[in-house]
Amino acid sequence: MVKVMAKKLSNKKIMGTDGSDMGILYNITCDMRTGDLIDLMVRPDMTLNVENYRTEDGFVLIPFSAVRAVKDYIVVDKKASTT
Repeated sequence: MVKVMAKKLSNKKIMGTDGSDMGILYNITCDMRTGDLIDLMVRPDMTLNVENYRTEDGFVLIPFSAVRAVKDYIVVDKKASTT
Protein backbone atom coordinates (compact mmCIF):
# COMPACT_ATOMS: atom_id res chain seq x y z
CA MET A 1 0.00 0.00 0.00
CA VAL A 2 1.18 3.52 -0.76
CA LYS A 3 2.39 5.67 2.15
CA VAL A 4 -0.07 8.38 3.23
CA MET A 5 0.56 11.04 5.86
CA ALA A 6 -1.77 10.61 8.85
CA LYS A 7 -2.86 14.26 8.84
CA LYS A 8 -4.26 13.76 5.31
CA LEU A 9 -6.59 11.07 6.67
CA SER A 10 -8.25 13.29 9.25
CA ASN A 11 -12.01 13.59 8.62
CA LYS A 12 -11.77 11.54 5.41
CA LYS A 13 -14.97 9.81 4.28
CA ILE A 14 -15.17 6.04 4.59
CA MET A 15 -16.86 4.18 1.73
CA GLY A 16 -17.68 0.50 1.36
CA THR A 17 -16.54 -1.42 -1.71
CA ASP A 18 -20.22 -1.40 -2.73
CA GLY A 19 -20.15 2.43 -2.88
CA SER A 20 -22.10 3.01 0.34
CA ASP A 21 -21.14 5.83 2.71
CA MET A 22 -20.06 4.40 6.05
CA GLY A 23 -19.02 7.54 7.88
CA ILE A 24 -16.09 9.83 8.65
CA LEU A 25 -12.71 8.76 10.02
CA TYR A 26 -12.31 9.94 13.60
CA ASN A 27 -9.12 8.19 14.69
CA ILE A 28 -6.87 5.18 14.11
CA THR A 29 -5.74 2.71 16.78
CA CYS A 30 -2.33 1.08 16.65
CA ASP A 31 -0.22 -1.40 18.59
CA MET A 32 2.45 0.75 20.24
CA ARG A 33 4.90 -2.17 20.49
CA THR A 34 4.79 -3.24 16.85
CA GLY A 35 3.50 -0.11 15.13
CA ASP A 36 0.77 -2.17 13.42
CA LEU A 37 -2.41 -0.28 12.61
CA ILE A 38 -5.34 -2.07 14.26
CA ASP A 39 -8.67 -0.29 13.66
CA LEU A 40 -10.20 2.74 12.02
CA MET A 41 -12.53 4.52 14.44
CA VAL A 42 -15.38 5.81 12.30
CA ARG A 43 -18.12 8.28 13.15
CA PRO A 44 -20.93 6.29 11.46
CA ASP A 45 -23.15 7.71 8.74
CA MET A 46 -26.81 8.01 9.79
CA THR A 47 -27.78 5.39 7.20
CA LEU A 48 -25.24 2.77 8.36
CA ASN A 49 -26.71 -0.16 10.27
CA VAL A 50 -24.10 -0.56 13.02
CA GLU A 51 -25.49 -3.85 14.37
CA ASN A 52 -23.02 -5.97 12.40
CA TYR A 53 -19.94 -3.97 13.40
CA ARG A 54 -17.84 -3.72 16.53
CA THR A 55 -18.51 -0.41 18.27
CA GLU A 56 -16.89 1.60 21.02
CA ASP A 57 -18.18 4.85 22.52
CA GLY A 58 -20.50 5.43 19.55
CA PHE A 59 -17.79 4.80 16.94
CA VAL A 60 -17.68 1.89 14.50
CA LEU A 61 -14.39 -0.04 14.61
CA ILE A 62 -13.22 -1.23 11.21
CA PRO A 63 -10.15 -3.50 11.09
CA PHE A 64 -7.29 -1.91 9.19
CA SER A 65 -7.01 -5.17 7.24
CA ALA A 66 -10.35 -4.29 5.59
CA VAL A 67 -8.89 -1.14 3.96
CA ARG A 68 -8.69 -1.58 0.18
CA ALA A 69 -7.75 1.92 -1.05
CA VAL A 70 -6.97 5.43 0.18
CA LYS A 71 -7.62 8.26 -2.25
CA ASP A 72 -10.48 10.76 -2.10
CA TYR A 73 -12.20 8.23 0.19
CA ILE A 74 -10.94 5.41 2.35
CA VAL A 75 -12.47 2.34 0.72
CA VAL A 76 -13.08 -0.67 2.97
CA ASP A 77 -14.36 -4.18 2.35
CA LYS A 78 -17.62 -4.27 4.32
CA LYS A 79 -17.61 -8.07 4.50
CA ALA A 80 -14.14 -8.06 6.07
CA SER A 81 -15.16 -5.39 8.58
CA THR A 82 -18.26 -7.01 10.10
CA THR A 83 -18.30 -9.19 13.19
